[in-house]
Amino acid sequence: MCVKTSAQEKDAVRWLSFDQLDDSLAIQPKKVFIDFYTEWCTYCRKMDKVVFTKSEVIDLLNKEYYAVRMDAERTDTVYFDGQPFVNAQAGKKRNAIHQLAEVLAQRNGQFAPPTMIILDEAFNVKKRYFEYMDSKKLLRALH
Repeated sequence: MCVKTSAQEKDAVRWLSFDQLDDSLAIQPKKVFIDFYTEWCTYCRKMDKVVFTKSEVIDLLNKEYYAVRMDAERTDTVYFDGQPFVNAQAGKKRNAIHQLAEVLAQRNGQFAPPTMIILDEAFNVKKRYFEYMDSKKLLRALH
């Protein structure tokens, strides 16, 4: 059973929470890949099933990045770089977008998933992608 679990972990992206990200960066600085998704996003689900399961993508993300996933409609407080971010619209608006997604993942004042952000070790935004990316395109973006 342990062998199976180890193999499964090796064959999957090691997604972190933002709390885990702060702890990991304190130990070893790395670039950060953030995947903002929503439950209703068809292309987000497709990336989960088709792109984030490719061994080349898994290997590159796990080796060179801290990979973080966040449901852009989550309702709890998220701490990022020591700052609290909330979803102030939760319960007031349908499909309310979390403040952290609004700050990092908007284009022209709008949030539209899937959105992926690449940060350097100091949390500076290096690239933003506002589209479905197949594995080849994502690998080019990550290099």
